[in-house]
Amino acid sequence: MARASTARSTTSSTAIAGTRPAAKRNALPGRLSPGMACDTAFRIIARRHLDAVLAQHDGTCRGDPDALHQIRIALTHLRTAIRFFSPMVDDTVRPNVWAELKWLNSQLGLVRDLDVAIERVVAASGNELAVVAELQSWDEKRAESHRLLARALQSARYRRLIEQTSGWIESGPWSTRRSKEAIRQRRGALADYAAAQLADWEKTLLKKARRLGKLSVEKRHKLRILNKRMTYSIESLEDLFSESSLARQKSTVKQLRKAQRSLGQLNDDARGQALADSLNGAGSDGGVRFLDRKRHKRLLRTAKAAYRKLDKAKPFRPSDLARSPEADD
Repeated sequence: MARASTARSTTSSTAIAGTRPAAKRNALPGRLSPGMACDTAFRIIARRHLDAVLAQHDGTCRGDPDALHQIRIALTHLRTAIRFFSPMVDDTVRPNVWAELKWLNSQLGLVRDLDVAIERVVAASGNELAVVAELQSWDEKRAESHRLLARALQSARYRRLIEQTSGWIESGPWSTRRSKEAIRQRRGALADYAAAQLADWEKTLLKKARRLGKLSVEKRHKLRILNKRMTYSIESLEDLFSESSLARQKSTVKQLRKAQRSLGQLNDDARGQALADSLNGAGSDGGVRFLDRKRHKRLLRTAKAAYRKLDKAKPFRPSDLARSPEADD
């Protein structure tokens, strides 16, 4: 059985690797630079993250939790890049590309939620016999979900997704539109566009964060997504930050990551409770394990403190995204 599974994975990998040349990739610079055109920057960033998705494919198929975590991060980075450059790349193909990437994210999400929930149950309960019996149902659900995920990652739909996304990044309709606005967007300097977009996203994030204590689970999850987009966008633009603004960049990412960790743990608790209720019945002891008022308050305090520090900082400016000496090497 193991050998058959490996053979399927190898066959799938070969098929997926074969989609790369189909996009007819042009040579691009290895690093971003402030004066770089936005269309070139988008291709560099999107390629990096699509390649990262492909790199974790086989490990995820084999059931490696770390590969699963990394492929989800890469996919979120890719989706964030598409959103970041959305005014420029919003063409007739984008909705379908986005829908398929969302489908892939949903396939990955359930298995990851189960991995996190199982870790929490094990850490909180030790070797109690009742918990060992409970974990059996969690493990069975995880195994079933992984089988479905592996099937999705080895499917024709996944191969089409990779090929279509790669081709769209390289030469989608967005790249050839001839309107003055489309040409202006593609040719615009990356530093100017990125600074304006980062400032706008940060303003939206902080406005919503001021109501953090009153947000529902769903709205708090949406805030976490905004936080993640901001963090990942700054990281994708790391090549641009000058020596003088590097400390500002690192400080911003540090606070965003603090908030993101707290919001992520709150979301994991909510997802864990929902999964426990679905497996064991609403109101079961398994669901109660994910409810901890002191932990909830502590995580909210940490996130609020991080957002207060961010709120006091100045927004990003084009001068923050100046050429670093290494970029000229």
